[in-house]
Order: sequence, then C-alpha cells, then structure tokens
Amino acid sequence: MMNNLFSVFDPCTGTLSMNWISSFIFLIMMPNKLWFLQNKNSLMNKLIMTMLNKEMTMLMKYKGTNLISISLFMLILWNNLMGLLPHVFTSSAHLIFSLSMALPLWMSLMMYGWIKKTNSMFCHLVPTGTPGILMPFMVLIETISNIIRPGSLAVRLTANMIAGHLLMSLLGNNNSMMMLTTMMIVFIMLMMFELAVALIQSYVFMTLMTLYSSEI
Repeated sequence: MMNNLFSVFDPCTGTLSMNWISSFIFLIMMPNKLWFLQNKNSLMNKLIMTMLNKEMTMLMKYKGTNLISISLFMLILWNNLMGLLPHVFTSSAHLIFSLSMALPLWMSLMMYGWIKKTNSMFCHLVPTGTPGILMPFMVLIETISNIIRPGSLAVRLTANMIAGHLLMSLLGNNNSMMMLTTMMIVFIMLMMFELAVALIQSYVFMTLMTLYSSEI
C-alpha cells in the first residue's frame, strides 16, 4: 500500500528514467505562435507578467531582479500545473527541486549583502527598539531565522504540493467504498483546490524570495 501510494513521487522508475524532463514539458506543449505571433495566450501571459512586474517593483528596490522573480514564478507555476496531469512526474513535489532554486538565490544574496553592505546586514540582526539586554538573544534568533529561510521556502512548496497528491491517491485507492457521483464531485473539488494551490504556492515562493532580497 505504501509503495503504491508514494510511487508517483519516485524519480527512479527505471535505468533510463526521464522523469525530470517533465519539468520542461510545457515548452513542448506551447505552440510556436505563443512566442512569435500576437494571440490570446501571449496577451494573457504579458498581462500576468506586467502585473507581477508592477508588484515586484514596489517590493524590490534593485532593478533587474524582477526578471528572476517572474521567471521563478512561471517555472514553478508550469511545473505545478503539469504535475496535475495524469501519469506526469510531479517535480515540484520533491525537495531537491525547490531547494535547488531557493538555496543558490539565498546564498548569492547573502554573499552580496555581507560583502557589499556589511553594516546594513548587521543592522538587520537587531530590530529597531530592541532593549539592550535582549540584543544578544535577538542576534541569535535573527541569525537562525535567516539561515533556515531557504529550507522553509523549499519545504513549504514541497509539502503543499505533495499533500494534495497524497490525498487524491488515497481517495483513488478507496473508490470502491464511495458512490460514483460523490467520488466525481470530491475529485472535481480537489482538482480545483490543487489548481489554486499550484498558483498560490508559485506566487508565495516568488514573493517571499523578493522580500528576503529586499532586506539587503
């Protein structure tokens, strides 16, 4: 039971497993018209990117980082959506996928901050108005919270994506005990919920990474 339940998250299903290629399957599904000609898909894509660019501009004071944030959003969103299709490997439900995006960005931001803006980084360790007796404890707490940021980002995305898939797997294995109509209604509601989670988690990942970078 447990092997079947978690088999959809197994990246090694054979000697020539190509499951991780599903992370870029959306490039194959998109027609060339989306990239070269003006159409409804390209207009909607540009509208989303324009809205995100305006929001990131308010949060981020450095120019040029919006491109990275929006690219992260689109990559995570498409991987989350592709993972909802049947028999498609869900790469965003793996910790190594989200950690490989969060850890390099966090390390590059920390290296830039401590090398170029050392005084500003030290100021962030002690919030304004902290009593003198609490300053050593605040430095320790802020340091720990800063270190675990990439891990919390990765675990948040992975846990939210894997929870819905596990729930649908459990319901699918017990469909004999459910009426057909009730099962269809439950699965439709779950799919709508998973679509919302796929969008929200990609937005949360992008927003939190932007907020972390804006503190430098």
